[in-house]
Amino acid sequence: MSEALLRIRNLRKQYGGKTVLESIDLDVAEHQVVCLIGGSGSGKSTLLRCVDLLDTVDDGTIHLGETELTDPRLNADAARRRIGVVFQSYNLFPHMSVLENVTLAPRKAHGIPRREAEQHALELLERLGLAEKARDYPDRLSGGQQQRVAIARALATKPELLLFDEITAALDPELVGEVLDVVTDLKQRGLTILMATHEMGFARHAADQVCFLEGGVIRERGTAEQVLSEPRHPSTQRFLARVLEHK
Repeated sequence: MSEALLRIRNLRKQYGGKTVLESIDLDVAEHQVVCLIGGSGSGKSTLLRCVDLLDTVDDGTIHLGETELTDPRLNADAARRRIGVVFQSYNLFPHMSVLENVTLAPRKAHGIPRREAEQHALELLERLGLAEKARDYPDRLSGGQQQRVAIARALATKPELLLFDEITAALDPELVGEVLDVVTDLKQRGLTILMATHEMGFARHAADQVCFLEGGVIRERGTAEQVLSEPRHPSTQRFLARVLEHK
């Protein structure tokens, strides 16, 4: 296994006195896909927000490579430039074209010249099947296309780590597959991904490791085959039984 790119140790997070993450230990090796599964309120999104420094932690440490993200002296903006994030909602700027959305961060946050940023963005859009949409505005795109643009935007800064937070949750069922195909392609290209998902079929197919969260605690972790086919913890068994009921 590759050396861990992301290392989380004894992470704890509270909101208003309520503990939402407790004693989280997690390693994500380079070139791995790690899927977080669990019900609503289990702590998946909060964990991703802590890694991206959108939420401050109350205890524990997070390292990205040799950098401690939880160090209060850290330049948070510089650290975030090493991480790409895609959320449920696409968060595209409606007054900007697809190309402008994808090139904004490389130009403004990374100081990349416009021509270079646009060339890389067009290559990404081509890879994601969106080359012909580069000059369109977001309201001309389907939900699946908008989410693929959001992924292209996250990739445009050439991040070391990608965080995906339920990126298919807002999509119509027929559009889910096209977005998950993109993630599968990213895995094959060797990117490092930590993602919260409710798509168990995708997790089974793509994840190197699956972690089941409940009540802010990782109850079970292991390979996708082990956790999804032969779960050991009663909470994991109950959760997966409920998921299968609603299929």
